[in-house]
Amino acid sequence: MARTPSNMLPLGTQAPDFRLMDTITLSEMDLNALKGAHGTVIMFICNHCPFVIHVNKALVALAHDFLNKGIGFVAISSNDVENYPQDRPEKMKEHALREGYPFPYLYDETQEVARAYDAACTPDLYLFDKDLKLIYRGQLDDSRPGNDIPPCGEDLRHALQCLLEGKANTRTQKPSIGCNIKWKP
Repeated sequence: MARTPSNMLPLGTQAPDFRLMDTITLSEMDLNALKGAHGTVIMFICNHCPFVIHVNKALVALAHDFLNKGIGFVAISSNDVENYPQDRPEKMKEHALREGYPFPYLYDETQEVARAYDAACTPDLYLFDKDLKLIYRGQLDDSRPGNDIPPCGEDLRHALQCLLEGKANTRTQKPSIGCNIKWKP
């Protein structure tokens, strides 16, 4: 499996707006409707990546812990579905329902949203404050498939706690590592 790091979009970057189809409800959703009152987590993921499969339960647990605290969660898949049919929208819906995603799972067919966020891998995670300014980007935690560290979401969880407590996150933000986004030719 490829080990691609995230590009680490500069902190303070304004969240690029988007309007994408939610594969679960089959309705179009935009960033302003999805953002949380206190912050928003945007996750670039996909169905088949072993890195995402490894952290799915931790992502779901994290969302359950913070959705009721005014944090919005959004998952986006931007993979080329012609060459990776397991990431097609109907498969995304099946996957989201099977994993119990408590957040929308959006399909970025044109890949414009992934490019706007400078996303590079799955999972690629971003935390924006209430004004949609980037305050965290990078890994969920130190867990990777095969390294025997259980996924717990420690790095993103700490960033979320800092946001909610109004404290600066002084921890080093480490790039996520995962499969590269499957760009269209």
